[in-house]
Amino acid sequence: MAGPNTFAFNPTDFLAKAGLGRSLVHLKAKEIFFSQGHAADCVYYLQSGRAKLTVVSEKGKEATISLLVAGDFIGEESIAAVAGLRLSSATAITACAALKISRDAMIRVLQEEHAFSGMFLKFMLARSMRTQADLVDQLFNSSEKRLARILLLMAEFGMPGEPETLIPPVTQETLAEMIGTTRSRVSFFMNRFRKHGFIEYNGRIRVHKSLLNVVLHDGLSDENSKRPITLMPAKPVRKPKSGKAAKSATTRKLLPRERPM
Repeated sequence: MAGPNTFAFNPTDFLAKAGLGRSLVHLKAKEIFFSQGHAADCVYYLQSGRAKLTVVSEKGKEATISLLVAGDFIGEESIAAVAGLRLSSATAITACAALKISRDAMIRVLQEEHAFSGMFLKFMLARSMRTQADLVDQLFNSSEKRLARILLLMAEFGMPGEPETLIPPVTQETLAEMIGTTRSRVSFFMNRFRKHGFIEYNGRIRVHKSLLNVVLHDGLSDENSKRPITLMPAKPVRKPKSGKAAKSATTRKLLPRERPM
């Protein structure tokens, strides 16, 4: 008779293969996993490639809110107590391979397999911490530091294993959306980073570890202090009044205010 551990659940195997309620999908660059406003009926596990999450405002303005790498779940809002609509759109940046897991299958395995639910909880906590770090970065850091941090995250510095110094193709418009500034400012900072040897780019961007100096030690603070400061325009100076008008005005200022009888 087989022992109790013969069919032990393995989260890695579960996320690597198709099976009941899950299928393997392959997307080309710029293909869509799902769109904002569509039914949230499945979760994706990104096996390889890069993707991004974007949101569109009521006025039609699009913003990139997160970059995703292999090992990330996409669309985890679908396992909420009440299935709703997608809050964002997920798009492949590079060619991607992913496991598509139906909502029912995802909920079932979370309830039945503690090893998987523990792994998923760890992922959700890491994502929550990343979201908080993004918020703090947006509120307190300069746009230059925010850009340096995004480039380092895309190069996977600080991640387990060897970092990828050559990051996936990304436009300056996308970087500007993520850090909350203009494309021209991104271009200015990118040129400064290249001048200081922090990055190289000729079509693709290569990030060097020295870029950490910008984030950790404010490596460009000295140069920043030398940049010209734009002053507020001075208020126009009124010409002093002359003759009787000036004397009358002076008298009015010096006379005490009349009190009612």
